[in-house]
Amino acid sequence: MNKRPIKTVDNVQQFFENPILWTDIPDPSVIRVGDTYYMSSTTMHMNPGLPIMKSYDLIHWEIVNYVYDILAENDEQTLSNGKNEYGKGSWASSLRYHKGTFYVAVGSLSTGKTYIFQTENIEKGPWKRFVFDRYYHDMSLLFDDDGRVFMVYDSRDIKVIELTADATAIKEGGLNKTIIPEASLVASKKEDVGLPAEGAHIHKINGYYYIFTITWPKNAQRTQLVHRSKKIDGDYEGRVVLKDQSGTAQGGIVDTVDGNWYSMLFRDSGSVGRIPCVLAVTWEDGWPVFGENGSIPERALAPISHKKLNNHIVKSDEFNNLISLDGVWQWNHNPDNMNWSLSERPGYVRIRNGKISSNLEEARNILTQRTFGPECSGMVALDITNMKDGDVAGFAAFQKDYGYVGVQMKQGKKMIVMVNASSGKEEEIEHVPLSQDTLYLKIDFDFKQKTDKAYFFYSVDETNWIRIGNVLQMSYKLDHFMGYRFALFTYATSSTGGCVDFDYFRVN
Repeated sequence: MNKRPIKTVDNVQQFFENPILWTDIPDPSVIRVGDTYYMSSTTMHMNPGLPIMKSYDLIHWEIVNYVYDILAENDEQTLSNGKNEYGKGSWASSLRYHKGTFYVAVGSLSTGKTYIFQTENIEKGPWKRFVFDRYYHDMSLLFDDDGRVFMVYDSRDIKVIELTADATAIKEGGLNKTIIPEASLVASKKEDVGLPAEGAHIHKINGYYYIFTITWPKNAQRTQLVHRSKKIDGDYEGRVVLKDQSGTAQGGIVDTVDGNWYSMLFRDSGSVGRIPCVLAVTWEDGWPVFGENGSIPERALAPISHKKLNNHIVKSDEFNNLISLDGVWQWNHNPDNMNWSLSERPGYVRIRNGKISSNLEEARNILTQRTFGPECSGMVALDITNMKDGDVAGFAAFQKDYGYVGVQMKQGKKMIVMVNASSGKEEEIEHVPLSQDTLYLKIDFDFKQKTDKAYFFYSVDETNWIRIGNVLQMSYKLDHFMGYRFALFTYATSSTGGCVDFDYFRVN
């Protein structure tokens, strides 16, 4: 997923290359507690939701927890009555640490609410949840020196609202005002604003309140801004701090133990998603200076750390854990926990069809992991003995324009099929008769230079692979608003009760 840091001759300082992780980790919010960094990221319609990642050097990350199992249980979250929350689940979060407690704020477009989660143990929980009956867009938390708590939020006009001292509710009679009107105008004229300023991250450093946002001027690229003021509701002055040709932007800053500063931003990278980059931040006259000569270096010195983690964002799985899925997995929407199991058949994840669906997007219990670039390949083994007529099961490249290789059962006969939905509806491109109950499926992804193509294969003996169907031209669409996923699935079109056993998922 990332390019391996290259050690120097003295074997102490290392270099790294951007992007640090070539996989979908949008809207990062990063903090440091002691010598450990933690990061939260956008989850959308996937559950468990709001991943917490851990690092010691800002370069290597592993998923250590999720903030919630499910956010709500309405029709949108359960894919019921024709509703869904694709691209509308929980959005950009704000992760903070204050006096022994970790806080995460996040809003959901599908529920129209904002949530504050709190825990004393970010890696194990449990999390307490507090709900605000309003959606605050792209919010950022600040615990001020005087004990007051603020939340900066919104787009175009950046606003602040005060919370109670325990950050569990809006403070009655507290500060509530616009503090940076038309924040985009430090980057362009009003008539040239495309995407108004949003994605706020607030920090208080050396007596200044710094608010980082992004804007997207017309006929230009995403641009990183900063505004500063001596008072939370004072007069803010602003400037452009990064206008890289790649459009990499949106995020805050974080310091190291030895006093250096870095920023974690993300880059739109085609169908693989929005991928994180790290760049050094220096200071001139109290203003942060991003990158090198206003751009993001492809190769730079890494923050020094004597502890290392292996990247644990995408991972193979033999499904030998009988208790829980590995933290790299997320379900599409809320899982139906009555219809999947790791223990019914040890060594497999069994997924049972509990509802009727007309296509893949309507299916419950789609089990997913991120794909990654520049190239990756995933394969699954499945036992289809217990499929019923009308069932469809397999392995998908999952986004709005999805494709899959799988098995359809009709009139007691099973067919290997490749389906391409990039036209806006499912089209069966090729089918092959199948006379056995064990099958192996593989998808190769090519994200190099935004080629964004997926290739589909099957095997009946786990050794000889046969390409099937056509090439899926992948496309990052806002319908799902996330990068393509590896997806293991089964769904029923006629009657419920059939099931499929997945033996393993292996990624290269």
